[in-house]
Amino acid sequence: MKRNGFTLIELMIVVAIVAILASIALPSYTSYVNRGKITDGMAAMADYRIKMEQYFQDNRNYGTANAACPVVVGNSSYFSYSCVVSNATPSVAFTITATSIAGSLGSATGDYTYALTEVNAKSTSIFKGGTVAKACWLVKGSEC
Repeated sequence: MKRNGFTLIELMIVVAIVAILASIALPSYTSYVNRGKITDGMAAMADYRIKMEQYFQDNRNYGTANAACPVVVGNSSYFSYSCVVSNATPSVAFTITATSIAGSLGSATGDYTYALTEVNAKSTSIFKGGTVAKACWLVKGSEC
């Protein structure tokens, strides 16, 4: 009499293959989702910069020297934003900083920190939890 079905060994091999594929796919998917969240933060910083330029056109400065920027932008789900005006008088420079909110990009600490200046100079100081010094916004790899 012939029996139909799978043996336990065959099922265990299939389970092992699925587990190996999942261990490869899950980190890749998480990285893909985080790249989308990072792009959200960069778009908000660009919008913040435009609002600062509008303030400059109205007031001929970016605000009080050595103080927070006069334009306030709320935090997003993934990043908190800060802005500081330069120490020159009249203030003609500023730096916007975006720091990832703990837990929002898969870690308990802030894994990403980006900056943007009035001349659209972009920089990354923390990427995937490690300190870097790049003159661009890193999204995927470690090179601009």
